[in-house]
Amino acid sequence: MSYEPKRADLSVPVRVNLYSDTQTRPSPAMKQAMMEAETGDEQGGSDPTVWELCDRTAALLGKQAAMFMPSGTMCNQVAVATHCRPGDEILAHQDAHIQSSEAGGPGAISGVMIRGLPGNRGIFTAETLNAAIRPLSRYSPPQTLVEVEQTANKGGGSCWKLSELREVARVAHAHGMKVHMDGARMLNAAVALGVAASDMVADCDTVWLDFTKGLGAPLGAVLAGPRDFIGEAWRWKQRLGGSMRQAGMNAAACIYALNHNIDRLAEDHRNAATLARAMSQIPGIEVETPETNLVFFDNKATGLTTSEFAARLRPLGVSISVSDTYRGRACTHLDVNAAQIDGAIAAMRQVLP
Repeated sequence: MSYEPKRADLSVPVRVNLYSDTQTRPSPAMKQAMMEAETGDEQGGSDPTVWELCDRTAALLGKQAAMFMPSGTMCNQVAVATHCRPGDEILAHQDAHIQSSEAGGPGAISGVMIRGLPGNRGIFTAETLNAAIRPLSRYSPPQTLVEVEQTANKGGGSCWKLSELREVARVAHAHGMKVHMDGARMLNAAVALGVAASDMVADCDTVWLDFTKGLGAPLGAVLAGPRDFIGEAWRWKQRLGGSMRQAGMNAAACIYALNHNIDRLAEDHRNAATLARAMSQIPGIEVETPETNLVFFDNKATGLTTSEFAARLRPLGVSISVSDTYRGRACTHLDVNAAQIDGAIAAMRQVLP
């Protein structure tokens, strides 16, 4: 069996790419910043642009230190491997990315288990967490880490409120557990809630930011936490092949994103709200109210599966993602403007029976 992705059909250009915010492409100005970046050997500690990115991100998040890695998934796996030991148990939402979308990495790489917790829109409560914590026993796996995802992807881009994060962290720390945040879209939540990034993650021991989604960089994520944790995590970064050479070119794209692409995330949220309102008026489509830039919908009443719906949109130059048989997702980002939202809505109306 091959797990290689199918080659995309490029015969029809995608005019409105709502598949994911990972589809963003670096702007000309970002490319220019990449070309002008000062570089060195990231693995050897001599790339000044990487160090600038790590220092900037650590300061943004209120953490002591940070490290640059190729992807957010690697950040999660390095964090899990550093926090945990084989046989440990992680408590996370049952739909968390580390559970559903990282190829079984926690078990395969770190030898740990994940206990999935229920919760509305990808968010569990402090009470749910407390109920899942077992008394210490030699018969049970050590519960060492609590993981939260901000925003909750499969929860519809929903945001953990600051009070919810604080209560979950309070319970975790009271039981000697660490708290790790998958912050792939954390800045979307910070902008939507009007909360400083450092306040958002103040009670999390470790957190990472993805620069390849709404921030528009072509590669890279940054994991932040205590200095001794980051120092220890470097062994796992090396072990998993995440240590790089002249990475300053990619770090420069991330620095450009920090300088130019954070506040504008609010525009993506407005476009998502516009798209959701219009889709909810199309017969047969039920839309989950978006909190940020992800619009999840159910199209069962149209008589089409979501795959069929997506296939009909594709020749019209509109791309969406398929989550389940009748559940789909449209994602707004910096490469989709208000006029393109109108075009996508017109295409949806055109293809539905």
